[in-house]
Amino acid sequence: MKIRIAPVLALLLCWASSVFPAGYTQTKYPIVFAHGMFGFDSIIGIDYWYGIPRALERDGAEVFVTQVSSINSSEMRGEQLLAQVEDVLAITGAGKVNLIGHSHGGQSVRYVAAVAPELVASVTTVGSPAKGSEAADLGLQAMTIPVIGPALEPVVASVMEGLGWLIGFLAGEELSQDALASLNSLSSEGAAEFNSEYPEGIPLSACGEGEYMAGDVHMFSWSGVSKGITNFFDPSSYAMVLSGLAFSEENDGLVGRCSSHFGQVLRDDYPMDHLDEVNQLFGFAHLFSTNPKTVYRQHANRLRNLGL
Repeated sequence: MKIRIAPVLALLLCWASSVFPAGYTQTKYPIVFAHGMFGFDSIIGIDYWYGIPRALERDGAEVFVTQVSSINSSEMRGEQLLAQVEDVLAITGAGKVNLIGHSHGGQSVRYVAAVAPELVASVTTVGSPAKGSEAADLGLQAMTIPVIGPALEPVVASVMEGLGWLIGFLAGEELSQDALASLNSLSSEGAAEFNSEYPEGIPLSACGEGEYMAGDVHMFSWSGVSKGITNFFDPSSYAMVLSGLAFSEENDGLVGRCSSHFGQVLRDDYPMDHLDEVNQLFGFAHLFSTNPKTVYRQHANRLRNLGL
């Protein structure tokens, strides 16, 4: 039996247009992405948010990807992001932006929303350690080990800052790098200090939700839980399984499930590890789960429907 290709394609196009109608991701305000620790916008042809901006732009979103220090304090990275948000507003003429931050980028977007709420329509954190990361705690504890710790600290700081500098160089940016400031910001103690200064959206209970809005700013979060290798073809997945052993709760390899809660928790158990959450490496996400790009598209549509 012959299959007529044209009618089949027409049916597929009709189905796609009904599922994702024109303007599906067309938010009122631009979407601005903020990367995490050792992150970047794009280096040597590799995008941090692998394929995600294009997936949003395809149906109407206006997207900007920022670059801040790969490793530094939450406040320093937040100030750098704020300057870029102001640039985006000047370029587009928009009144506000929708901020999305992954990992340490979650603190960056929260900082901007706290100090300049008039510029922000929504804040979304993805796999971000709102209450700190046990992995960062472990790293700092290692530096307090008698005899070994004092010798270890300058070596670790030098290696981390060297990598941060290299990432910045390849990304075409000359930004300050501070390894210890980064680790302290991501630790449980450092996160608690940050939260006391910028409490908006932080849950009052151990694993609950935070307030959904602070003034006119909508607040959301989502994250993943890695329970094993998410993709056998992804070498980073093996590293995430090992790093996840440092945690006492379910985690994505670098951030605990409850620690990721901020504002309205959209979901905290996607079968994704920390890098899957930004569609890395190279789109090798879980073979039998929602594609990360689809999650971002759905969220853009959520913002659109809220008039944001």
